[in-house]
Amino acid sequence: MLAALLADPNPLLTMGAVLVVGVLSGALAKRFHLPSVTGQILVGILLGSSVLDVFPSGSLSGLKPLTGFALGLMAVAVGSHLNVARLRPARKRLGYLLLFEALITPALVVGLVAWLPQVSLPVALMLGTLAVSTAPATILAIVGETRSRGVFVKTLVAGVALNNLACIVLFELAHTGALAALAAADSGGGASMAQVLLAPLETVGVAALLGVGAGVLLVALTKHVVRTSRLTTASLITILLTAGLAEQLGTSTLLSCLILGVVLANLTPDKEEIGHSVFENFESAIFAVFFTLAGLKVELGHMATAGAAALLMFSGRLVGKLAAGWMGMKLGGGTKRLRSWMGMALVPQAGLAVGLMLLVTEEKAFPEEVRNLFLAVVLTVVTLNEIVGPVLTRVALARSGDLGKDRARLIDFLHEENIVTRFEADSKEEAIRKLADVLEASNSLRMDREAFLEAVLAREAAASTCLGEGLAIPNAMVPELPTLVGAMGISRDGLPFETPDGHPVHCMVLLAIPADQMGRHLEVLTALARAATSDRGVQQQLYHAKSPAHAYEVLHAEESEDFNSFLED
Repeated sequence: MLAALLADPNPLLTMGAVLVVGVLSGALAKRFHLPSVTGQILVGILLGSSVLDVFPSGSLSGLKPLTGFALGLMAVAVGSHLNVARLRPARKRLGYLLLFEALITPALVVGLVAWLPQVSLPVALMLGTLAVSTAPATILAIVGETRSRGVFVKTLVAGVALNNLACIVLFELAHTGALAALAAADSGGGASMAQVLLAPLETVGVAALLGVGAGVLLVALTKHVVRTSRLTTASLITILLTAGLAEQLGTSTLLSCLILGVVLANLTPDKEEIGHSVFENFESAIFAVFFTLAGLKVELGHMATAGAAALLMFSGRLVGKLAAGWMGMKLGGGTKRLRSWMGMALVPQAGLAVGLMLLVTEEKAFPEEVRNLFLAVVLTVVTLNEIVGPVLTRVALARSGDLGKDRARLIDFLHEENIVTRFEADSKEEAIRKLADVLEASNSLRMDREAFLEAVLAREAAASTCLGEGLAIPNAMVPELPTLVGAMGISRDGLPFETPDGHPVHCMVLLAIPADQMGRHLEVLTALARAATSDRGVQQQLYHAKSPAHAYEVLHAEESEDFNSFLED
C-alpha cells in the first residue's frame, strides 16, 4: 500500500514517509551499536529503486530543495567551528593536516586509477581531488549522537571544514582543466593556464563574497535584536537566500554557506542564537531525511560498472586519509590520541562529493561514457565510505577519549585555547598579567582589564593564593561577567617567585568570577587543588604537559572524573 501511495509523487507525503523510515532505521542501528547514519543509508538502499523500489526515483525529485537547504545548514554549522581565536592553539596541526590532505590523498588516488585503460588523466585528477572531501553532515551527526566533545572533536570538525574548502578549490582546478583540455583537443589547440585557473578562482571568489556579505548583513541586522524568534527568522532567511543565490549564480552552495558560518563564528562568537543553532531542536529530523535520501538515490547497478576504478579509489582514499591524519598530527605537535585516530575519523564521504559529481555528470561537454563512468565510480565509493566511514568515526571518537564528554563539567571553562604551556614569568605580577592577556583574548571578554588586575594583585598582597604543591590560583570578582572564566599557565621548571611552602609554582590558574557564582568558585578551587595534590600521577602529567592539548586531555581524562566531575552527576 505504501508503494502505491508513493507511486504518485507527493513531496509532503514522501518527506513524511522518508522521515519515519529514517528515524526508525536510525534507532534500530543504535540498538546494534552502529551509528544511526549507517542504518539510514542502508535502509535507503534497501527501499530504493535498486532493491524493493518502494520509493520510485520520481517521488524523490520534489525533495531536492530540502536536501539543498539541509546541506546549507550543515555547512554553516561546520564553518561555525572555524573561530580564529579558539583555534589558535590548533593552527599548526590543522595547517599540516590540510597540507597532507591536499597532497597525499589525491596523489594516491590518481596514481592508482590513472593506469586503468578506461580512466583518462583528466578524469583521474577529478577523482583524486574529489577524494579529499569529508562528509560534514555525517561527522556532525555522529559527534552529536555520541555526545562527544574535546580537543579531538574540535580538531576533527575544523579539519573537515578546511579539507572541504581545499576539495572545492582543487576540484574546480581539475574540472576546469579537463574542460579546457577537451575544448583544446576539439579545436586542435592547447589549453592555456588562464583557462585552467580563471573559472575555479571565479567560483571560489563569488562564493566567498556571497558568504561574507550574507554574514556581515546578518550580524548588522541582528546587532540590537534580543528576541529569539526574530533571531531565528533572520537566520533562516539568510541561510536560505545564501544557498539559493549560490545555486542561481552557479557557484558552490556548500562553500558560500561554510564561509557564512566562519563569518558568524568570528564576528559574533558569543551569540549562538543566530546561524546553525536555529535547527538545533530538529537537527535529528534533518539528518534522518538527508541520509535516508542519500541511500535511496544509490543505484547498485552502478557498482558493477565502476569495478576496479571504484575499489582503487576507495583504497587510495582510505590509505591517504590515514596517512594524512597521522602525519598532520605528528608534525603539528598533536597528542598520541590525535595522531592515532584522526585519519580514521575522516573517512565518511557524502554531500560535497555528490554535489561535485553532479557538475561532471550534468556537463554535456564530457562524452557520455566519461559521465557514466564518473557517476558509477563516485557513487560506489561514496556508498562504501558512508557505510564503513561512520563506524570508523565512532570508533575513533571512542578511542580518542572524547566520546560521551559533551556534558557540563566542573572545570569546563579551561579549554585548549585557555591553556599556555612552557609558561615563563620573572615575577608573580608578570605571570598574572600574562594570564590576563590569555583570558581576555581567548574568551572575547568585555571587562575593565586594569580594574580586574588591580583586584587580583590586591588580593595577592593581602594573602597568597599559592595553595602549595606547585599550584597557585589568583582570582578576583568581575560582577559584569555572565559566567566564570579562567586561564592556565604551566611551567615545567617552575616559576621563580616566593611561595609559602617554598615549592616553585608549576601551574597557575587565573580566575575571573561573576558575583553570583561564588559557590562554584569554591568548588573549582577544591577541584584544582585535588588535581594537583591528591594524585601524583595526574600532577606530574599536568605539570609536564607538552602542549595545551595534552594538558586538556589530562584535565578531561577518565582518571580526572574524581575531581573534574560531571555536574549532572
